[in-house]
Amino acid sequence: MGKMLWKGRCTGMLEKAIEKLRAEITSSKNDPVIQIIGEFLIQHLLNNNSNAEKIMQEGKTIEKSFEEMRKVATTRKVGNRAVLTDQEGFNIVLKYFGIESTITDKVSRVKEPAEKDPIKEKKSDIEFNVELDF
Repeated sequence: MGKMLWKGRCTGMLEKAIEKLRAEITSSKNDPVIQIIGEFLIQHLLNNNSNAEKIMQEGKTIEKSFEEMRKVATTRKVGNRAVLTDQEGFNIVLKYFGIESTITDKVSRVKEPAEKDPIKEKKSDIEFNVELDF
């Protein structure tokens, strides 16, 4: 959402919270994680104006919210890898700021292979035999 659009919809504490997030996003131009989390938080604030005070808490930053996400992922580490769903990650970010989570966590699962189709497995009534006896 462009800067002009969000400014037109913001007042007071909400505007200050969005400005704080924008400043952190701008200061870390090379870090896509900060940009993604920051944009998520801005969208959250636009839909939940009452949470602006929580974003404005002294010492709370996007970077530190990501560190909280990293800590949780570390507890699930298997070998050198760890994973969180988008919902889990964003819930951790909201929790870090003291915002009651409103994101539902629907974990996508790998589908089990379907049972073999009996129609496809039906053997032909015609017997096929290749014998190369010369």
